[in-house]
This record gives sequence, structure tokens and C-alpha cells, in this order.
Amino acid sequence: MARTTPRPVPTEMQTLKPLRRHCPTCGGTLWAAYHNYRTITTLTGVLGLTLQIRRCLHTACPPWRQPYRPEAEGRLALPKPEFGLDVLAFIGQRRYGHHRSVPDISQALVERRVAVAPRTLTNLLERYDELVALSLQETLRLQRRTQARGRVILALDGLQPDVGHEVLWVLRDCLSGEVLLARSVLSATQDDLATLLREVQQALQGPIVGVIPDGQPSIRAAVAQALPDVPHPLCQFHSRREAAKPHL
Repeated sequence: MARTTPRPVPTEMQTLKPLRRHCPTCGGTLWAAYHNYRTITTLTGVLGLTLQIRRCLHTACPPWRQPYRPEAEGRLALPKPEFGLDVLAFIGQRRYGHHRSVPDISQALVERRVAVAPRTLTNLLERYDELVALSLQETLRLQRRTQARGRVILALDGLQPDVGHEVLWVLRDCLSGEVLLARSVLSATQDDLATLLREVQQALQGPIVGVIPDGQPSIRAAVAQALPDVPHPLCQFHSRREAAKPHL
């Protein structure tokens, strides 16, 4: 659906220029070619950017006339979205750190005077999931972090998906604090979660000596299916909740 209201007026203006002045391929001068203009909504206001674009004009250079954008632009937002990375992190943290629903997140943004349409909010959640998954593709780094302790204790966290909506499931090493796998799934059945557990087991070189699931039957069954010889007691929160229940 097309936008029916105009973009907010920028509350702050900023000009960004590339730090690179010489072409990384041929070493020639990168000439200032033109300017781009972009508006980014952040948690603190609406930022209007003037971006200086440089180009290499050496015709024999492979990246001839290829635009070089300011490096600082990537610290503010992704290449195309109109919302900043701080808004993206805020949405992801509320969704997966506090298990908030989309309407709750929308209300929290309204309280911070950030207007986001529900459909846009859903798209931003998908971008957040993609960034998390991309950051976890560095398998060698994760192996080095987990090998230092010689063993891995897994923790699973996620929400039961709503019908037709993907939910991010996170597998984390309790000893190093590293997130080992993050994957968006449409269902959280025993087989789906067992597949994620096997994927983590194959990527790591150290042994998995324990798993800390919550009280969902599908999670406990998935651990028993994928890691039958690994103990998987309840986490402290769910253990105390179970102990507080009256037993007849």
C-alpha cells in the first residue's frame, strides 16, 4: 500500500562526506560527483542527510563511475529503509527481549514520538531477524569462543508463533554468552526445534553437556529427540513455577 501521508519534516540536518579520497583499485582521485538527500527517522528525531557522492573517473579502472557513499551513512541506517538502526534495535529488543506484541511495540514507539505503520513495523522485524542471522554466519569465531571453555550449555528462547507469522528462535551458550543460532520459523513443533539443535551441534566442535529449556513440551521433546544423551532440566524460573503449583 502506498504512503498516504507526507514524510515528517526533518528536525536536524547533517552533511556526510566520504572519508576515502582515493580509489581503492587504481589509487586515483575520487572526485565529488553529486549529492544525494535522505531522511531517516530515529528515536531522537527526524534526521535530514545531505550525502556527498564521489566517483573514480579513470576510464580504465574497473569501478569506473561507481558511486562511493559516505562511510558514516552505514552507522545510521540500512541502505534503503527510512528508519534508523536505533529504531530497528529498539523494535528487536522489545520483541525478543521483552516478548512484546506488535501493538505493544507500536504503542511504545508512539510514546517516543516515532510514527510507524503496523505493516512497516512488521517489515522492520523481518530486517532485524535477517541482521541477527547474518551476524551468526561467522562459524569460526563462534567455535573459538566456545572451545575456550571446552563445553557448551545451550539455552533456548523463543515465542510460540502466531498463525502466519514467523518468530525468531535463539540458541545461546550460557557459559560464553554467545548466540550460536538465530532462525525465524513459522512453527515451533518438535521436529522444527530438533532441526535447529542438530544444526548447532554440527557447527560446534565442543561437546554439548546440557540444555536449559523452558516448560514448553515441544522444546523438551525436541531436546530429547536431537540430543538424547544430554540432560535438559527446566530453567530456574520454570522450576520455581512448577514447584509453586499445588500438588494433590
